[in-house]
Amino acid sequence: MFNEVSPFVLPDKPVEECGVFGIYGPGLDVARLTYYGLYALQHRGQESAGIAVADGRHVELKKGMGLVPEVFTGHSMDRLTGHVAIGHVRYSTTGASQPLNAQPLVFRYAKGMLGLAHNGNLTNVTELKSMLASTGSVFQSSTDSEVLVNLIARYNANSLEEALMKCMIDVKGAYSLLIITEQNLYAARDPHGFRPLCLGRLADGYVVASESCALTTVGATFIRDVEPGEIIRIDQNGITSTQGIKGPSPAHCIFEYIYFARPDSTMDGFNVNRVRREMGRQLAREYPVDADIVIPVPDSGIAAARGYAEESGIPFEEGLMKNRYIGRTFIQPTQQMREIGVRLKLSPIREVLNGKRVVLVDDSIVRGTTSQKIVAMLREAGAREVHLCISSPPVIRSCYFGIDTSDEHELIAAQQPLEEIRRMINADGLHYLSLEGLLGLFNPRSDHFCTACFDGRYPVEVPKPKESGKFSLE
Repeated sequence: MFNEVSPFVLPDKPVEECGVFGIYGPGLDVARLTYYGLYALQHRGQESAGIAVADGRHVELKKGMGLVPEVFTGHSMDRLTGHVAIGHVRYSTTGASQPLNAQPLVFRYAKGMLGLAHNGNLTNVTELKSMLASTGSVFQSSTDSEVLVNLIARYNANSLEEALMKCMIDVKGAYSLLIITEQNLYAARDPHGFRPLCLGRLADGYVVASESCALTTVGATFIRDVEPGEIIRIDQNGITSTQGIKGPSPAHCIFEYIYFARPDSTMDGFNVNRVRREMGRQLAREYPVDADIVIPVPDSGIAAARGYAEESGIPFEEGLMKNRYIGRTFIQPTQQMREIGVRLKLSPIREVLNGKRVVLVDDSIVRGTTSQKIVAMLREAGAREVHLCISSPPVIRSCYFGIDTSDEHELIAAQQPLEEIRRMINADGLHYLSLEGLLGLFNPRSDHFCTACFDGRYPVEVPKPKESGKFSLE
């Protein structure tokens, strides 16, 4: 089942998928380095965290529900000793939110022990589970990552690289994988490269992570991105690369640049902060507004708002202050808490807003509920006009590749025309960045991205969307 999450959670942003971190480092404290790496990736998943460490003979695991510092407390990491480790932070996209689904997954098979951490989502998981179950496989969790575990064990007659290559034939969808045996570290990226994965050097060892910001955090030097369809083995002899199946063209997730990734990360050759700033500049070129100030919805709208201000010449101001000590509003367990959560998270600055014509820059609109509340807050603080500018195109389709977007009948842009959305949000103007303008920022590689959430053009076959119902902003 896809997007099998708490029925109370109705996100007003696309929700992060997961983050993975791995290190091969004889002589290094790999467990604590992995802890710091996961801390840097915490924005990619806040419901569970885990670390698996191998010492040459055994793979030891510690995982649990909660944030990284909540799972690893006191002396809980003391038994995690070894020379190779992988870690995982999770937000569930396939599989319910429960301890059994926390990763890494560690298991025994004919050749010893393996640990696996997966970022992504398999689009043919139902068929694969049925096939495996019919031939005797047993599943303990509801996550699609366990399908990968079973396939690897089934195909690993010769080498792990060969098993992963065979998995690439069977598996469809998105997967950036980190795997450890008792001795070695392995990394693999799906043939389309949906989810990010990069490689770095640390002392005499190597680090692999979802984002380059995690490499920087642990003091590693960025080497390169893992290529789509590439399989990497890291052992005492260094790095061995094998090219498995490669898609006709990369399909990197463009929402990584719009919202998910940390601004200080560089992915597939593009710095996230620079791209977001250029999105704001392009938005200003497409939709100039006669206004007094430009303000962002923090934090992901900041870079785009600065770009809009630079291009338009309208002063940039901080009109909304973010409370740094609460979690994201979509984690709140009840509707009442989510209602309060928006005001707990963001507070308007009346002295900045009163009497002003405001350009409000945000990265995206999913359901529209948060945008409606923010516009109302700005008006209550005295804003004379509020023009909402979105640094991405309208989200009109669900994602099946590791991002938890709402079902299509809950996507406001899939159900309502632009003018109706503007009216429902109660903004004086509403402008989205065009898809052409967005892709033009990535020339000459503008065809290297998955834009299915904007245009419905999925790079691989996906499940049929659920039947749409009536949309309401309430």
